[in-house]
Amino acid sequence: MDRFLSSHAQHPDWRIALGQCLGRVAPIPAGFNLGFIYYSDFFAAAAGEIVRQLKADTGIQHWVGSVGVGICTTGREYHGEPALALLLCRLPPGSFTVFTANADNQEACFRQCRQNLQERPTPFAIVHGNPARETVPDMIVGLSKLMGTGFLVGGLASSRGDYALIADAPTRDALSGVMFNDKVAISTRLTQGCSPIGERHIITSCEGNLIITLDDRPALEVLNQEAGEVLANNPQRMAGYIFAGLPIRGSDTGDYLVRHLVGIDPDMGIIAIAERVSVGYSLIFCRRDPETAFTDLLRMLNAIKPAQQPRGALYFSCTGRGRNQFGPDSRELRTIMAVLGDVPLAGFFCNGEISNNRLYGYTGVLTLFL
Repeated sequence: MDRFLSSHAQHPDWRIALGQCLGRVAPIPAGFNLGFIYYSDFFAAAAGEIVRQLKADTGIQHWVGSVGVGICTTGREYHGEPALALLLCRLPPGSFTVFTANADNQEACFRQCRQNLQERPTPFAIVHGNPARETVPDMIVGLSKLMGTGFLVGGLASSRGDYALIADAPTRDALSGVMFNDKVAISTRLTQGCSPIGERHIITSCEGNLIITLDDRPALEVLNQEAGEVLANNPQRMAGYIFAGLPIRGSDTGDYLVRHLVGIDPDMGIIAIAERVSVGYSLIFCRRDPETAFTDLLRMLNAIKPAQQPRGALYFSCTGRGRNQFGPDSRELRTIMAVLGDVPLAGFFCNGEISNNRLYGYTGVLTLFL
């Protein structure tokens, strides 16, 4: 199968931006049947009009995507600008199905997807989540279980206003996206944006999201020891630099979930993190380190790089990455292009990144169509 098509544009008027995007891929060859669209929150109110225009101008009737405060394209990022990016795909007929689901109909939705995919194995789904829906984290786990050995990737919408996802039309349901059967070859990897410091610890006493002791020592004492004297004496600075990492049990790649420190109790020696925990969980403290994160990005790219150039790619990166971690010159997306080549790519900066059955933070999730 041939390469996909991608384009992007920036303009305050969505009609002009969309026209520029479509002009760069015209004429669209026959057989293109699925499109991804990622658009900045400047255009959120026009989501319905944008999708209708896309269908009319391209003939492609199936579109999935999300709103974002930042947009990813081949070799370039848009942050805080009115912009959009497209990825147009030509896939085997019957190899994909677009879906949208809430907590009360997720199982029925999956059964319908299986029927649409002719009951073939469904190893992969690209999903977008609505962060305004509290059920999203549990639904990610639930959909992963329904898919068995299948794999999810995607991200939660980011916006300074409306969270309008796209699944053939604008939707504000909890999850939406596209599911593939085994006719579509896909590869994916994750890169972390924080680096561990110190040793792995065991939570020996806790309550909810409050960690009382680590290795039977006051949790704050352990944190201050590993953060160092300068940060220990400046809790506000520490909160933006040091994070809690929860290693994923059974992972053979060293993956961990990064969660914010949300409070400390100096008198009791307790720390609070943005995640409920249990006794026996492992924990490592992490720091945001741009160069270490860049090194891990290169590791991921070299691990996923196929022998032949991919047909297309999607990239989901945390809002805390991009210019906030690597600077203002699109270093993250330029690096992906430098390693993989001029691959058609689209994506966005997320409120949380989805990989397998978990919701991550400060990560980048790259998906390649082979």
